[in-house]
Amino acid sequence: MFHQIDSPQNPQFKAWAGLLESRGIRKQGQFLLAGLKTVPEALTRWPDLFSRILIRHPEWIADWPLPENVQPVVLAGPLFRELDVSGTDYPILVGQVPEMPAADLSLPPEGLELVCALGDPANLGALLRSAAAFGATRVILLEESAHPFHPKCLRAASNGVFSLTLARGGRWADLAQAAGPLLALDAGGEDLVTYPWPQNARLVLGEEGQGVPADLPATRLTIGTTGAVESLNATVAASIALFTYHAGG
Repeated sequence: MFHQIDSPQNPQFKAWAGLLESRGIRKQGQFLLAGLKTVPEALTRWPDLFSRILIRHPEWIADWPLPENVQPVVLAGPLFRELDVSGTDYPILVGQVPEMPAADLSLPPEGLELVCALGDPANLGALLRSAAAFGATRVILLEESAHPFHPKCLRAASNGVFSLTLARGGRWADLAQAAGPLLALDAGGEDLVTYPWPQNARLVLGEEGQGVPADLPATRLTIGTTGAVESLNATVAASIALFTYHAGG
């Protein structure tokens, strides 16, 4: 017998609706995960992160081997559609946001760490997917960054976020005294293709269109292009840099 919720005034439903925004995620320490591929994969690989599976059609999960800690909840159609922002009609997982400790930037980096201030959750999600694919050892999220467990971020990350070590990084000014090599992508820097990557470094990525502060004490790296466009999308540029480091390692 599944638990069922039919009223939009139900406190539990209202709490889940709050998880569609970063404020609610921070307040509750929970997130919603949707997707035809991501939900089954997450249940298999990271089952301990989840406590509920929200469904509209109970028969869809009749033969799913649900972990004991994951309770099915049936939502009335209008309630489910409010949470189903991707419109798949597929079950949605409710998970617990993992701990994200503050990064101690006075310690040198280990491997290639990303320092990120992307405010668009979809862009951040795409970056996290590339970071997981190319073996970034840690992603440090500055205060300006979107929440990594925002629904749009999770959708773009395609479960990449669960494979990463995430940390909070404070403000731009905190990077001025960071230990170890600090690198940033910039139109006027050294050629990325020939740059001799250090084994341990931090690659800094600023907000789309703004880049990193001009006074940031970082080595600038440039990705050569045809010049047909003014610049690359920040996530695309970072992905190329991650690949270059990974291929050279």
